[in-house]
Amino acid sequence: MSAESTPIPGKPGGKGRRRKPRSKGRKGLLVTAWVAAGIVVLGGTGAGYLYFKLNGNIKSVDIDQVLGSERPEKVDNGSENILVLGSDTRSGSTNKELGGGADDGSARSDTAMVIHVYKGHKKATVVSIPRDTLIDRPECTDTDGKEHDAASDVMFNSAYSTGGAACAVKTVESMTGIRMDHYLEVDFSGFEKLVNELGGVTVTTTKDIKDTDSHLDLKAGTHELTGAQALGLVRTRHGVGDGSDLGRIQLQQAFIKALVKQVKEVGLLTNPKKLYDLADTATKAVTTDSDLGSVNSLVSFASGLKGISPENMTMVTMPVRYDPADPNRVIVQETKAQQIWTALENDRTIPRSATEGTATGQAKGVVTS
Repeated sequence: MSAESTPIPGKPGGKGRRRKPRSKGRKGLLVTAWVAAGIVVLGGTGAGYLYFKLNGNIKSVDIDQVLGSERPEKVDNGSENILVLGSDTRSGSTNKELGGGADDGSARSDTAMVIHVYKGHKKATVVSIPRDTLIDRPECTDTDGKEHDAASDVMFNSAYSTGGAACAVKTVESMTGIRMDHYLEVDFSGFEKLVNELGGVTVTTTKDIKDTDSHLDLKAGTHELTGAQALGLVRTRHGVGDGSDLGRIQLQQAFIKALVKQVKEVGLLTNPKKLYDLADTATKAVTTDSDLGSVNSLVSFASGLKGISPENMTMVTMPVRYDPADPNRVIVQETKAQQIWTALENDRTIPRSATEGTATGQAKGVVTS
């Protein structure tokens, strides 16, 4: 964090900590595990070989066992909270090429979303947590049993790179005071393959988007994005808004709605081969908590999500402000953030005041579905 960088135009400048621009390998990734799980509802209707093959694709981690009882209590009001992460693991040639950097076996999470599914499962709120948020990370134990010390004034996404899924969940629960009922994760290659299996996703851009880092060059207008283009879109930060991670989050949130719409319109039940290919890709792409670590569990879980339409999805970003000491970092606006977490804990709509007057990245409305 001590290296030099140029402040992002349009954001508060000033002297203080600076750093060099991020490499391609540190770009974020839209997490589509929620949608992938919805596809598994259809794929899980098979039997015999197909069932066991899909079941064998799913990777899971036992979050409950690692974290133990020192967690927020589960709220019994019919709602669910899911932490959804995107990982850019460098392990393997495909992810190395997509994520950039060396094949060092490391993994980072550059996208994090808390999805709150309201009682009745007819609507949901998605709260994006900026990866550049400075936080106090709690001490935690990873799934291999290794203990990690607490740390102050560190980036949010250091939780995952330090201790994996378990530390990421513990950090989010520490920040929000809310129990995460489930955990879902997807990687670069899984995301790209999923979009390709869907036959692309249609989006409309209201402005030209060109970002050499994410290899995206789109003119204003309607586009049917391939998997590679979609990955470029959700990794883009320098081509829109103020060039920050907050702008990228705005693109990711718009793309989620377009993707959900595409899944609902693709007509899977009339095409058994496409249905199976999508289910195969989806189950290979996701890592889940142990409670969701089977096709049967994913079927049950996703059945409760498939009735939520894009119109009933509220997208917000955790309230933050730019760090006056470093414009490449953001700081939580605690009072406003607490309004969000309190509302979700009580299964209520987030008040408008919680998201007004916060840093936005200035990219809202650049992409529509």
